[in-house]
Amino acid sequence: MPSRFSGSTALVTGAGSGIGRAVALALAAEGAHVVAAGRTAASLGDTVALIEAQGGKALAVTADVSRSAEAQALVRATVEHFGALDVAVNNAGVFRGGRPLADLDEEDWHTQLDTNVTGVFLALRAQVRQMRTQPSGGAIVNIASNIGMHTRRPGVAAYAASKAAVATLSRAAALDHIRDGVRINVVSPGATATTMSLRPGETDAQRVERVKDELPLGRVSATEEVAAAVLYLASADAASLVGTDLVVDSGGSL
Repeated sequence: MPSRFSGSTALVTGAGSGIGRAVALALAAEGAHVVAAGRTAASLGDTVALIEAQGGKALAVTADVSRSAEAQALVRATVEHFGALDVAVNNAGVFRGGRPLADLDEEDWHTQLDTNVTGVFLALRAQVRQMRTQPSGGAIVNIASNIGMHTRRPGVAAYAASKAAVATLSRAAALDHIRDGVRINVVSPGATATTMSLRPGETDAQRVERVKDELPLGRVSATEEVAAAVLYLASADAASLVGTDLVVDSGGSL
């Protein structure tokens, strides 16, 4: 595969595990210098080690993007270390589900809105402010979910609201900033091979059996498949895609 991101700098939030790590590894494999960001230094260090073991360049930056100062400092650290910010993937998110709305704790509501929506807003704002100063602009992909805009599930009202907000915020921002040279799009994953798609007490093998009948494709998406969608939207291959919401969910929202 051609190195679509050779010489570019990419920032990935929530890069310590799951989809975020897969995106960071995929970007590095195609030539990007990667800043892996998140709240847990140890897991970010593991991501950086994996990239460096493959011959790539990466930097771990601990940051909580739901805090404005940290979101801004993250972008500054990226530019200071690698010289620019060409691609940003806002993947950091949390899930607190399992109860109907009337039984939802306010703390769980605020936790999901603070990280999933405010965190994306603050990171996105800082990233756009940098990218619009660059002659080449930049590309941003925000990670939403098929739960929200595309489908609903019992017991996940707050999560659905937060991810629907990410999709809407992204499309509005895409319209605001395309003339600044910043292209913003969305990937909305469904059930993926991460711990988030496991039910309480469920094993990976049990999930495999459960989704054979639940999902039209008969399996969950691999994190690498979600990463491939992200890289497509961030690349020049998708140069005319603005405000697109690409659903990667094994047909789960059909």
